Amino acid sequence: MTKRKKRAEKQRKIEITKGIFSVLEKNKNQPLNYKQIASKLGIKDTSGRNLLIKRLGQLKAKNKIEEVERGKYKVIPSQNYYTGIVDITGRGNAYVICDDLEKDVFIPSSLLSKALHGDEVEVYVFPRRRGSKRLEGEITKVINRKRTTFVGIVQMQKNFAFVVPGDFRMYTDIFVAKNKINEAEDGDKVLVEITDWPDKAESPYGKIIKVLGKPGEHQTEMHAILAEYGLPYEFPGDVEHFANKLDTSIQESEIKKRRDMRGVTTFTIDPKDAKDFDDALSFQVLDNGNYEIGIHIADVSHYVQPGSILDDEAYNRATSVYLVDRVVPMLPEVLSNNACSLRPNEEKYTFSAVFEIDQNAGIKNQWFGRTVTYSDQRFAYEEAQHIIENYELEDGVDNPKILHKETGKADAVAIPQELSLSEKEYEVSDTIAEAILVLDKLAKVMRHRRMDAGAISFDKVEVKFRLNEENDPMGVYFKEAKDANKLIEEFMLLANRRVAEFIGKQKKTFVYRVHDEPDDEKLIQLNGVISRFGYSVNLKSRKTITSSLNQLLDEVQGKKEQNLVDTLAIRSMSKAEYTTENIGHYGLAFDYYTHFTSPIRRYPDVMVHRLLQHYLDGGESAKEEEYQEKCRHSSQMEGLAASAERDSVKYMQIKFMEDHKDQDFIGVISGVTEWGIYVEIIENKCEGMVRIRDIKDDYYVFDEQQYALVGEVTKNMYQLGDEVMVTVKNTDLIKRHLDFELLGKKEDLLS
Repeated sequence: MTKRKKRAEKQRKIEITKGIFSVLEKNKNQPLNYKQIASKLGIKDTSGRNLLIKRLGQLKAKNKIEEVERGKYKVIPSQNYYTGIVDITGRGNAYVICDDLEKDVFIPSSLLSKALHGDEVEVYVFPRRRGSKRLEGEITKVINRKRTTFVGIVQMQKNFAFVVPGDFRMYTDIFVAKNKINEAEDGDKVLVEITDWPDKAESPYGKIIKVLGKPGEHQTEMHAILAEYGLPYEFPGDVEHFANKLDTSIQESEIKKRRDMRGVTTFTIDPKDAKDFDDALSFQVLDNGNYEIGIHIADVSHYVQPGSILDDEAYNRATSVYLVDRVVPMLPEVLSNNACSLRPNEEKYTFSAVFEIDQNAGIKNQWFGRTVTYSDQRFAYEEAQHIIENYELEDGVDNPKILHKETGKADAVAIPQELSLSEKEYEVSDTIAEAILVLDKLAKVMRHRRMDAGAISFDKVEVKFRLNEENDPMGVYFKEAKDANKLIEEFMLLANRRVAEFIGKQKKTFVYRVHDEPDDEKLIQLNGVISRFGYSVNLKSRKTITSSLNQLLDEVQGKKEQNLVDTLAIRSMSKAEYTTENIGHYGLAFDYYTHFTSPIRRYPDVMVHRLLQHYLDGGESAKEEEYQEKCRHSSQMEGLAASAERDSVKYMQIKFMEDHKDQDFIGVISGVTEWGIYVEIIENKCEGMVRIRDIKDDYYVFDEQQYALVGEVTKNMYQLGDEVMVTVKNTDLIKRHLDFELLGKKEDLLS
């Protein structure tokens, strides 16, 4: 017998063995004879039947199956059943990730049993073959569908249609009967819901629930991104109606229940294009020389009452979603942009954390509660930054003058026209200018202490687009955090930390924002990558890890590899999440932390406000199980929103690159896989792929150890971090693919 025939026979033996287990598993309560098993497996030839009979005897002898009556077999109840989550690969096969198993279970496409990506399933793990390192199995039951709605393109037939999903992990089309097409036309991009998947049907049955539009059109693609993650883009009519009927006027009877802080200097600092203002700062100098600083947060919980349809909608959304061209708010506009927005020259209901702070940023007293405030002025970050960069307070006097840094003379604080929100030059009052300068000084002290305590400084560069009226990208710019941003950040962190500590030390149920320690294996992988650039992280202790990580993030500032290293460092960290079980926040080096400061856009902050007031009123500890479930939902929705935001940036990057097809770019290899390399263009951070089959000068193979593609003949190497020259080969807005053509290494082309 030839080797090929031996291999073929061995493969058939494996397939029949798997088939026996598969059939008997599906018919656990019904003994089957060899003819019934052969019929279910589609074995009709004599040699196949003989092999089946032989394997039944062998499996019986090994006590893998039992003969319950003459010639009839059942599977022996096994412990080899596990519950896990399906992860579909690009080739249609899958892995099931089980908490009870060290390794993931490989599932060939033929044994998926109609399970889809993300589903919770029961999996049967086959007895491991001799010499095999991986676990293999079969999905025996779908326990919970992760999702039932998909975005896809309609392919219209005469009396029915198929919807072809855009997600590469969705391995099957969806059949739609003619009466469930919902006026969709051939080629439309739609949202389709799976309603049934009969046992003998190859494709699931579904109905089109929304026509999103024509593929490639801007609105269609933005709506499609939201729909892919089950995120809404409009409010139901009854929710809008309910919100619009709320009494949003400021009532004297309500003011009497609150601390009145309308007379204290108060202002907001936000992005210049912000429409909702969650937070404001108040500032006054006390008689003892200390400062009273208030962090005032929109009192959303005053308007959004538990059990209302408005609260249900806010909870379901759990977060606002920030796409490149729009915000999909958690709350209707009447609240998010009006009643709850701390707009200048308007009285507002707020929830506040008020601190007495000395000149060394030491906290002397604190107070939490409901307030009414009045914002005296609104600043953009650029305006506040101008004050910080150009002015300073006179040293060593009780009533310091404001000096211009360049002249050293007392001077009026002026915001130039090019930075002004009003597009006119104007002067800032000495009171507010002093407040900004003092707050900046205190924030720098607080930040320095955080870093010394082991906080990690992730100041990742954000890619932003300049859009025209048609939402076409006209340019790319990078958003960096400067002192004005960090000022706001430090005082928000202070409020979040102190509120969490205040409740946490009472040992009552609360909503925490936690961040676990990084996984050792991920840090080792990070070290392997960054060593390519001459960097390393000291893994000796928690202190050495954080200090060397901060040193790494500082050293890469402004270098070609910055975005790559920043991204890899963030990926090496655990994911922050909401929970009632406090384990502290590793990245911030806080023992207690929560989210108190953004209730307009985050539902956990609304929960925190409610719990804080409940405990201030002397309430008993809330039910932990109820809040843990709400935390889990909030974390899940946060993840979906982040994915949608990333997809919208990717879409806009591809749209931007469509107009630059004739241009050569210098990029950094940001990822290496068996199918190609990812390249991130240095000047605009757009990332695309060079497919391995398109590199023509040699036959390249993937070297996992070196993070590289290596030429078989030339030994030429394209390695993670290498600078290369590329040009745009193909842009696909619908699939959100950007393909590059590799021109070669930068050093070779420019030398």
